[in-house]
Amino acid sequence: MALTDEAIENIKAMIVAGELAPGSRLPKEDVLACQLGLSRSSLREAVRALTAMRILVTRQGDGTYVSSLEPHLLLETLSFAADVSQGRAALQLLQVRRLMEPAATALAVTALTPQDLEELGDILGRSRTAATVDEFVAHDIAFHLRIVEAVGNPVLSMLLRVLSTRTQRVRIVRGTRTQRSVERAHAEHEEILRALRARDAQLAASAATVHVAAVEHWLAGSLVDGDEPPADD
Repeated sequence: MALTDEAIENIKAMIVAGELAPGSRLPKEDVLACQLGLSRSSLREAVRALTAMRILVTRQGDGTYVSSLEPHLLLETLSFAADVSQGRAALQLLQVRRLMEPAATALAVTALTPQDLEELGDILGRSRTAATVDEFVAHDIAFHLRIVEAVGNPVLSMLLRVLSTRTQRVRIVRGTRTQRSVERAHAEHEEILRALRARDAQLAASAATVHVAAVEHWLAGSLVDGDEPPADD
């Protein structure tokens, strides 16, 4: 194991063992390096890596602290995996999304307020008049995120963000190369909203399943045909 990797694992072990609690300040660099039996350069590399993972937070002029370690915060770093996913990797993410998003949509049925439902309708109205793929995807993300956020579980919200990022969605929508797919997405969004307004959890879950599955099936078919979506520009 490289010295930097060893330093990362040692600091993680200290956090897991409770020696470094969420929000606590790390010992001074020379003290911690001596404690871990590492060079200060290896320790600095480890701190940079753990900061990128949101495990540590560096405060200018004040030192380095353990972050809050809240799951949704740590999950943010995984969004890059969805951003760069293509082909079968993107399909696998969509398959997981299909398992989770319908359940989240069903849970939102009792949590969404009349004002929330009105806002969802407004989002779909703006989506209908989107002039570009990027604009359509922005409204698409806002629609789905508004639904899942009503559940009140930030971990669930972040997981679904990770499973389908803006970059991934833009790439897939562009890859369909047809206005028909966008029109179908509009219709599927309306079905989801109709079920939410009816407070029908089962129907809402079914509508969400159809919506995500349609994208999944198209992507699976494109892989069979050897016509994978192009990378985002």
